[in-house]
Amino acid sequence: MHRGGFFTFFLIIAAITLLFDWYVFSGLKTFTKDWKSGKARQIVLWGYLFISVGVTILFVSGFGSFSHSRGMTPYHEYMLSLFVTFFITKMVFSIVLSLGDLGRFFYGVGNSIAKQGTKTNVPYFPSRRKFISELAILLAAFPFTGFIYAMVRGKYDYKVHRETIYFDELPEAFDGFTITQISDIHSGSFDNTAAVQRGIDLANAQKSDLFVFTGDLVNNAAWEIEQYIPNFKQLKAPYGQYSILGNHDYGDYIQWNNDAEKAANLDKLKQHHKDLGYHLLLDESVELEKDGQKISLIGVQNWGRGFIQVGDLDKALKGVDENAFKILLSHDPTHWEDKVRFNTTNIDLTLAGHTHGAQFGVEVAGFRWSPVQYRYLDWAGLAHHNKRYLYVNRGFGFLAFSGRLGIWPEVTVITLKRKVA
Repeated sequence: MHRGGFFTFFLIIAAITLLFDWYVFSGLKTFTKDWKSGKARQIVLWGYLFISVGVTILFVSGFGSFSHSRGMTPYHEYMLSLFVTFFITKMVFSIVLSLGDLGRFFYGVGNSIAKQGTKTNVPYFPSRRKFISELAILLAAFPFTGFIYAMVRGKYDYKVHRETIYFDELPEAFDGFTITQISDIHSGSFDNTAAVQRGIDLANAQKSDLFVFTGDLVNNAAWEIEQYIPNFKQLKAPYGQYSILGNHDYGDYIQWNNDAEKAANLDKLKQHHKDLGYHLLLDESVELEKDGQKISLIGVQNWGRGFIQVGDLDKALKGVDENAFKILLSHDPTHWEDKVRFNTTNIDLTLAGHTHGAQFGVEVAGFRWSPVQYRYLDWAGLAHHNKRYLYVNRGFGFLAFSGRLGIWPEVTVITLKRKVA
């Protein structure tokens, strides 16, 4: 979509939200109509309009200055997030209020029919009950407070997820071997270096044998990670730090002056992986040795259904012992679904990311839901097929929506165990 198309789209969305504002304003008038203090009533009514309309204006004006050569900045993400917060809150309020008004309408129609032919000064349609406005405020408060928490605290509320996976073919020397995985850093979205450092410290505190990063170091451009290199280079493990590229690392979502500039950006990003102390695997493999026994660690470039597909698994597997225990780093879980789980070469464990778990959902007492599940079969956590395992990390960072709610940023710790016969 070109710049003019984006701006037109945002204007349509803004018009819709202004209609919501008008309807919410009418509901607030009902809510405050019996207040004794007229001044307090005016503060609530006009204060609401000032804040809500102000957010809409900031949103539209912010994206009016959006640069396709830079992409979304933290400011744009924050404005989008505030707008979404108010939009959903107003939508919930309006739905509740409209149900009450719909009841008034049907009551009025029935009243009109029943009183047809009679003269009365009693209005057919009853006035809106204050209780409906109170209920609308109560229910709308849930998404509002939830999204505000997501933006202020949730996006840096790092959680450790642990999985112990048992394998028949795991070499004895690697029984109990641990891997810390993070994914989807999206450094271009960060706005709190101290909070990011807490997540890095949490990952380092796991003291795993191996550290892996499974793609999307940046949103669009190599410079986004530069101010955070001193932080992320602190991630160390005895058996090394390994990484791959994700779909955002190729710079496909912003405009470049020419192909050479785009290629130079990718080369610079690859250099930054070295600066971080990460061994970037580009359709290749390495052997990890412990007590004379080995496992193969394989890394491919991005391959995703509906996204860039440059990863070459066959190339990455060249020279790998067919009987070796294999761990694959592949950013997009659809690669596992389409290419890995049915591959003639057995790959024991694949580590992926990409989905972020939509940064929104519910994970409580074994129940999991996120809107991303309607796009991805495997969107978070552990999956398996015929002794082949996939783990999908929920992401360390965030993108577009500057927050996380219910699906918190993740540090994964996987322990490899040998099955006892």
